[in-house]
Amino acid sequence: MVSSEAAPLAKTGGLADVVGSLPSALRALGDEAAVVIPRYASIDLKNARRVYDRLAIHFGPAQYDISIYQAPGEFPLYLVDCPALYERKGFYGELGVDYPDNHIRFAVLARAALTVARFLFRTEVFHCHDWQAGLVPAYLRTTFATDPTFLGVKTLFTIHNLGYQGLFPKPALPEVGLDAGVYRPGGMEFFGRISYIKGGIEFADALSTVSPTYAREIQTPEYGFGLDRALLARADVLTGILNGADYREWNPETDPLIPARYSTDDLSGKQTCKRQLIEEFGLPADAIQGPLIGMVSRFTRQKGADILAEVAGEIVAEGMCLVALGTGDPEYEDFFLRMAAEYPGRIAVRIGFDNALAHRIEAGADLFLMPSRYEPCGLNQMYSLRYGTVPVVRATGGLDDTIEEETGFKFAEYSGEALLEAVRSAAKVFADQDAWRAMMRRGMAQDFSWGTSAARYSALYRQLLAGPGVNPLAGKIF
Repeated sequence: MVSSEAAPLAKTGGLADVVGSLPSALRALGDEAAVVIPRYASIDLKNARRVYDRLAIHFGPAQYDISIYQAPGEFPLYLVDCPALYERKGFYGELGVDYPDNHIRFAVLARAALTVARFLFRTEVFHCHDWQAGLVPAYLRTTFATDPTFLGVKTLFTIHNLGYQGLFPKPALPEVGLDAGVYRPGGMEFFGRISYIKGGIEFADALSTVSPTYAREIQTPEYGFGLDRALLARADVLTGILNGADYREWNPETDPLIPARYSTDDLSGKQTCKRQLIEEFGLPADAIQGPLIGMVSRFTRQKGADILAEVAGEIVAEGMCLVALGTGDPEYEDFFLRMAAEYPGRIAVRIGFDNALAHRIEAGADLFLMPSRYEPCGLNQMYSLRYGTVPVVRATGGLDDTIEEETGFKFAEYSGEALLEAVRSAAKVFADQDAWRAMMRRGMAQDFSWGTSAARYSALYRQLLAGPGVNPLAGKIF
């Protein structure tokens, strides 16, 4: 697997959770899996061992010197060490601005992954995740098309979020050692620029995305971000496989990061978690009486901040409180801070990434809010179900696939009015505590563990290796 992130070493969102969990689930099925990511400045090499040293990657006259480290863990996790490219404060940029050499940074990652496959972990399938790994299929179809090391090797390209495409000016092509021939409509050309995600879409042997509904949505102009026609053209090899939840980490019965543990048989610990969460965020003691809404999210337009802004006042006016944790676009971070200032004692916000606090919010909130404009899969709604925290979600992508009428509340129209109506419906059920606890328990009984999803990936890998032909899993609902 080639990725820009893998939990717990490098994480900004759900991509890291997937790449950090799926290899272990595959190994449980008997498949051998390894992961290649950059070694960012935040990754300590103290316990890692260097397994390949002084490798030079050339793009024309430019040379990038890398070393490969292997981190300790359940599966081989290879770290591409190139301080000139990765020894920085951010993964992709700083202060909301992308690094100008990201095209080179992730081209080096792709080439380093090929080196790992050549010398350290001989693979049958490259599983490439999102635009940052989109050049792996492109290199294998062009620069390395006749390299005997990779004869018979297949590529699977997984789209985690089509909204992030890796777009660069055309002059970037020679800077990453790609032939100008890839700059065409059936290649990496995209409205006058080059697109790394389009490189994965056009050149990979098979495509997947992270929920069945999202697989259908991205083939439409509304959700396709200009790539819907390219995806339609490859619909016969596009599969929607729902992400899994890692219940080793997200389980209220065993979670060491929450104030009190609880289960479907004994929910008393959840009230303790709620009380302490209220205290931690500085909300008044009487907040324990009404529904407490939690959010753990990237603060971006995709996540529904704009429609929440429309109705935040009405939500708190009805006796509900909101606690939110996240980081993202400065304008939306400012929006959440303004909400907290406007409704003190009712809305409280923490800006940043805090895994332990995310666990406490999942455990202490009554409702979990995900009003996304679009959501490829989403994991927090799955975690929320396990924690008895009833999700309120927009019916899109993986949210629509995972939340049912019996386990949560969904709204279809992307508007503040529709969001408010769903929250009000949840509050009405909350008022009947017997009905509420029954809904909590139904959610806690849901199983979105990685076993089923890993089996689908394993079957897809095998189909790829069996030879050319239509993917029999394409369009199936998992």
